[in-house]
Amino acid sequence: MDKADLAWVSVSTLLVLLMVMPGLALFYGGLVRAKNVLSVLVQVTTVFALAVVLWFVYGYSLAFTEGNAVIGGLSRLLFNGMQRLSTGEYALSGTIPELSFAAFQATFAGITCALIVGGFAERTRYAAVLVFTAIWMTLCYVPIAHMVWGPGGWLLERGALDFAGGTVVHINSGVAALVGAYFIGKRIGYGREGMQPHNLPMAMIGAALLWVGWFGFNAGSALSANETAALAFFNTLIATAGGILSWVVVEWLYKGNPSLLGGISGAVAGLVGITPAAGLVGPAGALAIGVITAAACVWGVNGLKRALNADDSLDVFGIHGVGGIVGALLTGVFNAQAMGGPGLDSMAAIPGQVWLQFEGVLVTVVWSAAVAWLAYFIADKTVGLRVSADAEREGLDIHSHGETAYHR
Repeated sequence: MDKADLAWVSVSTLLVLLMVMPGLALFYGGLVRAKNVLSVLVQVTTVFALAVVLWFVYGYSLAFTEGNAVIGGLSRLLFNGMQRLSTGEYALSGTIPELSFAAFQATFAGITCALIVGGFAERTRYAAVLVFTAIWMTLCYVPIAHMVWGPGGWLLERGALDFAGGTVVHINSGVAALVGAYFIGKRIGYGREGMQPHNLPMAMIGAALLWVGWFGFNAGSALSANETAALAFFNTLIATAGGILSWVVVEWLYKGNPSLLGGISGAVAGLVGITPAAGLVGPAGALAIGVITAAACVWGVNGLKRALNADDSLDVFGIHGVGGIVGALLTGVFNAQAMGGPGLDSMAAIPGQVWLQFEGVLVTVVWSAAVAWLAYFIADKTVGLRVSADAEREGLDIHSHGETAYHR
């Protein structure tokens, strides 16, 4: 065991936790209307907690132990065999305790499930959110994680690159959110009434915490305090900066005003884009990925969203889905040594790698969409997906949770 590696992965785990609580919770909370802010905070908090518990019970074992090309085995149920406390013996994963690696990955499972909440915010029954999460994580997140990162995983063996979760986290959650937006239907008054964010300063604080936490998300995925972690760390910084500027400039040119919402959306888009590439491209490639991904996501939350005609409340697909797809494909380009990356040794290899990246994208999109539809269907039939029209108009804070965020 290497103590420096253990310290870095432990800190990274805390940083990913910071991304969710309070980062993602505040980001989403600020973007919804005042009558629904607490409902989003509760959903993000408990969905994350549920995912962590399921990860401990069986998720980690099925994702990261030997099995087949699609799913792992049962040898690590309840983290069995990771430690023998009576003798002080701990199983290792590389140079850190396997317990630390499993904890780090638990936060990935949790934030992926929590991201989906933004797709159906402001209109979904709380019980249905929990039922959906349990089914989707079990049948979608766990197999995709195994296929991309697990021993013998299908996409891993094919050679698809995903350093920190472009497919596993962002495309996966983005597609599930889009399916939810279609399945549950649009919010009452969508397209006719103003549904502006109720507290942009809150959303900005959340986005800033996401950026800070994302250094653990990306650089922590090196699983060691080494040069790859340093590369992923700086790439996370420069890609996000490029994403902010890219979104603001595009918005300025086409809408006439650079907005705070655009700036923080650009930050998240840049972060999403660099996630699969963080330790696999050079800094110049990272900047290019941030700039290109953010520009694509401007289209994702405007033109594409109108074309899809879906009420993806907080643009989970427009940013995480689109950004994850663009970032995954560009990883195959900028990984090449000729493009400043550490990987492919010739330009001629780029098309083949991009094709492998596309395969990973396609598998994730199809798998996530199918499982999400099934999970929403089961949740609808068991507890009911959508609140009543009266409850939706009143707001989920009062109706579902009996409390309000603000008192006059």
